[in-house]
Amino acid sequence: MIRYISARLLATVPVVFGVTIAVFSMLYLIPGDPVKMMLSEFQTSPEQIARMRAQLHLNDPFFVQYGRFVWNGLHGNLGTSIRDDRPVTQEIFEVLPQTVQLAVAALALSSLLGMALGILAALRQNSWVDIGAMTLATLGISMPSFWLGLILILIFSLRLELLPAAGGGDLPHLIMPAVALGLGAAAIIARLTRSSMLDILRTEFVTTARAKGLTGRTVVLRHALLNALIPTITIFGLQFGTLLTGTVFIETVFGRPGLGRLAIQAILNKDFPLVQGSVLIFALGYVVVNLLVDIVYAVVDPRIRYQ
Repeated sequence: MIRYISARLLATVPVVFGVTIAVFSMLYLIPGDPVKMMLSEFQTSPEQIARMRAQLHLNDPFFVQYGRFVWNGLHGNLGTSIRDDRPVTQEIFEVLPQTVQLAVAALALSSLLGMALGILAALRQNSWVDIGAMTLATLGISMPSFWLGLILILIFSLRLELLPAAGGGDLPHLIMPAVALGLGAAAIIARLTRSSMLDILRTEFVTTARAKGLTGRTVVLRHALLNALIPTITIFGLQFGTLLTGTVFIETVFGRPGLGRLAIQAILNKDFPLVQGSVLIFALGYVVVNLLVDIVYAVVDPRIRYQ
């Protein structure tokens, strides 16, 4: 197991390296002078522009700047926000818990709803339950999360006045964003769970368990479901990463403080150090989540770590 984890950690190193290269190169990929873009809304002199370039070390060679970026990042320094003149890490970690809370709530909702629909559809294959569950799954995949968020605001905030339309913190502010963000993931999990359950229910060990006189609930929960969840675990990890990045749209729609909304504001304000820091945290979060999923997958399925 230790050997497997070590191999996965080593495989993550080039991915992280590529992420840092891509994030750092943002300043060079945008057209024009990034300093002039950041200061475009202000009246500036050539001396102020030169001072800003010196502050951002843009006069140094590319690899010198990249090395400084990585070194400072390893020490928790992602630069200073141009707009607020505050450390980027401070601004990010002030709102990051709200984003993680939303992503975890959406994942919990999507996992429970998706697994329930998938199991029911598999146990009632080709019935109206199966057709209805897969129809809901298709609708969930087809609806953009931001559009669903607007519909939820229209119904539950403006018409019924049951839930707040904007803000963050307590449970009422979390319900609609979690539903809007998690419904698409629930649809994907439902379809995969159904497919996996159908394959497992046709296996010989399930037939043997039924022949021994075990109850249907025991066969489904203890034998079929545990084995059907093995391929679904990978989807949980991928969906969590997707949900984490999907908060960009949901936090904007619901006016919820978080890393996604912070990134959008940084883009609109042309605050490139804050944009770089936000994108880097999103990317590293995705990498870390997938690494944890690989480890959990190996724990659940011993065949993986012996391959």
